[in-house]
Amino acid sequence: MPFSLCNAPATFQRCMLAIFHDMIEESVEIFMDDFSVFGNSFDTCLNNLDKMLQRCKDVHLVLNWEKCHFMVKEGIVLGHKVSSAGLEVDKAKIDEISKLPPPTNIKSIRSFLGHAGFYRRFIKDFSKIARPLTKLLEKDTPFEFDDECRRAFESLKEKPICAPVIVSPNWNLPFELMCDASDFAIGAVLGQKDGKTFHPMYVASKTLNSAQQKYTVTEKELMAVVFAFDKFRSYLILSKTIVHTDHSALRHLFKKQDAKPRVIRWILLLQEFDIEIKDRKGTENVIKFVIKYVIKFWISIDLNT
Repeated sequence: MPFSLCNAPATFQRCMLAIFHDMIEESVEIFMDDFSVFGNSFDTCLNNLDKMLQRCKDVHLVLNWEKCHFMVKEGIVLGHKVSSAGLEVDKAKIDEISKLPPPTNIKSIRSFLGHAGFYRRFIKDFSKIARPLTKLLEKDTPFEFDDECRRAFESLKEKPICAPVIVSPNWNLPFELMCDASDFAIGAVLGQKDGKTFHPMYVASKTLNSAQQKYTVTEKELMAVVFAFDKFRSYLILSKTIVHTDHSALRHLFKKQDAKPRVIRWILLLQEFDIEIKDRKGTENVIKFVIKYVIKFWISIDLNT
């Protein structure tokens, strides 16, 4: 299939999902022409591989042998390293990002933010750090790459180097959200606690527009919670969620009858979730990225398209 055709990638993805619909999430994960066949033991992995290859044979799909890796315990999948430790950044891509020169125009800033943003789920407060650079992308803003922009540029190059390893969800444990807001950005970290150790799964952040920056502190903190539940809805919709915040007033907003219409609308949006809010001092609202994530075996297979 020529991928230059309009909607060709989406059509190809639907085709793959239709062919392997009964295997996806059970033994196979597919993104376009990249396959990952997995199992929790050697025999299970072989059995799943046999079923997948037979399905390919039945529908006349051709595999690229040079790009196939069999019975490995770690490797690169879609720009991420998957191993027994968890999901990590690809060191080769990080090296490329670290060698990028300072931007000299708007086009190079967009290019750099595209590279760094690929791993934004690993970087806490990404939007807050990148704010000086994103301001240069605003309409009618002169391009002045000053010291503040340079510090943001260097910080975004360094952050992925020490990025944490993230884990997959354990549906038997409650989810925990750590939300925070500043004058011009909000952020949240989704994770779970196994014992006393917090295991992060996703980091998200966004900058506020000019109207949102005028909200009160309480409104900004509540907006961070609403943003987190909207962003992580697929994880939280049927699970108990503990929200950690350093703004104790949030606990009382749910009982307040005469709140602003905007706040009431946000509270109504949160009613469908099972939420428990816990206060936490700002100095304690720090995430310790210690990870335990196990994937026994996986196989990466690339279709010869």
